[in-house]
Amino acid sequence: MFSDKDIHLIENKGLTVEKVTSQIELFKTGLPYVNLQSVAIINNGILQLTNEEKKASIDLFEAQRNNYSIIKFVPASGAATRMFKSFFSFIEDYNPDQETVNAYINRTKESALAVFFVGLEKLPFYKKVLNKIEKVYPEYDTSSTDKQRLMFVKTMLDVDKLNYGFYPKGLLPFHQYKEHIATAFEEHLFEAALYASSNNKANIHYTISEKYKDIFDDEFKKIQTIVERKTNTKFEISFSYQKEATDTIAVTEHNKPFRLEDGSLLFRPSGHGALLSNLNDLDADIIFIKNIDNVVVFKYESEVSEFKKMLAGILINVQTKAFNYLEKLESNHTSEADILEIATFLTNKMNVVISSEFEKYATEYQVAYLKDKLNRPIRVCGMVKNEGEPGGGPFWVKDESGQISLQIVESAQINKKDKHQKDILKNATHFNPVDLVCGIKDYKGNPFNLEEFVDHKTAFITMKTKTGKDLKALELPGLWNGSMANWNTIFVEVPLITFNPVKTVTDLLKPTHQVK
Repeated sequence: MFSDKDIHLIENKGLTVEKVTSQIELFKTGLPYVNLQSVAIINNGILQLTNEEKKASIDLFEAQRNNYSIIKFVPASGAATRMFKSFFSFIEDYNPDQETVNAYINRTKESALAVFFVGLEKLPFYKKVLNKIEKVYPEYDTSSTDKQRLMFVKTMLDVDKLNYGFYPKGLLPFHQYKEHIATAFEEHLFEAALYASSNNKANIHYTISEKYKDIFDDEFKKIQTIVERKTNTKFEISFSYQKEATDTIAVTEHNKPFRLEDGSLLFRPSGHGALLSNLNDLDADIIFIKNIDNVVVFKYESEVSEFKKMLAGILINVQTKAFNYLEKLESNHTSEADILEIATFLTNKMNVVISSEFEKYATEYQVAYLKDKLNRPIRVCGMVKNEGEPGGGPFWVKDESGQISLQIVESAQINKKDKHQKDILKNATHFNPVDLVCGIKDYKGNPFNLEEFVDHKTAFITMKTKTGKDLKALELPGLWNGSMANWNTIFVEVPLITFNPVKTVTDLLKPTHQVK
């Protein structure tokens, strides 16, 4: 199937022929849908804290935080292209000599454009674009409103002008303050000082595209002194890139390797699941995970950070008990009462469904079983009430061996043609805002190898196009989906204020992204 040139390309990526062949087999056999058992809801998979419990959890974290090494992990490799999808079409299709902008919006049903033009002056880069327009469009002031709007969008997106559509999302102007414009990259620093710091130091790790490394470095140098002075925090910033060895081969509709015009194989980045390798390289007691675009303006940061501390307090509390139990199990002095207590803890606090055969096991097997269930990475995940936002959700899932566990599931993993599965999906009350606090070390202080806890069958196949031709792409199990399938999982309700992603440019007009 592969020529010498193909093999050279495969090996240069850090892949093997066997691995690529097995990926092609997955396209041929297809991947199973996730088998939803039931929806996770409050008091059945999702924890809802009272105000007193929330305060106790925050207090625990505040009291203990300086005893832990903490890292904030921020996936930030995406360009802003999707934010401006409607606007690329507008540049391509709109002719101001033939119709008005309003007529175009009515014809194309691009309501995002209408919102954009109404809120134009509130966008953080409004003045920046106008300054650039002065240089590139001297006729701007004397042009019609429709032509001005087209010039504005072209100045914002054209490669030879501001080129925002191909800018890293993390370095795009996000928030307009009195004195300066802040990027999402900068907002993550201010936020990290509040909850992801210990002993007045904050470590933040960004996963970025390698080509943007220099401009991220420049941005940090520009703001470092002022942010450190304002937060009284010393920042350690590190970067990593999605590894080429995590790319997956693309195939045609007939499951043959997809080839480019020069005959070479096409490999594609395999989604955020590829970042498990980056996460696995980190060494910290507590890791916060949050996407680059999920930030707020300064006045909301304290409120958001309270819920991060709450999640971290829950992690510390549960992990401390799990470690104590593991030491007890290791000591070989485990009584029947101890075994019952540990099994109850796993059920009630860690959502582990204990085998119905457990009581029949001999004591030594019960001890081994409990150790296996306890000695795993832990994730505490915020869950937001479902208000129609897209994204994965929390479900009880049954795997092929009949084991039931709590998982974050994307809708693409669910067989919507199956009425029972569709009904479970329809009854979901919460969704996943990507708001995680993770414990990735065992009770002896050694980091787990996170690759050992992946459910490889939760990869998924998507349809894409390249040079006008259809292709199939393989996405690895998502970082917070199948990549963490065999972690111990705790879902906790958090409010909507914690979820403020910028999926389209008009999201920057929402209150949590506006200073006034």
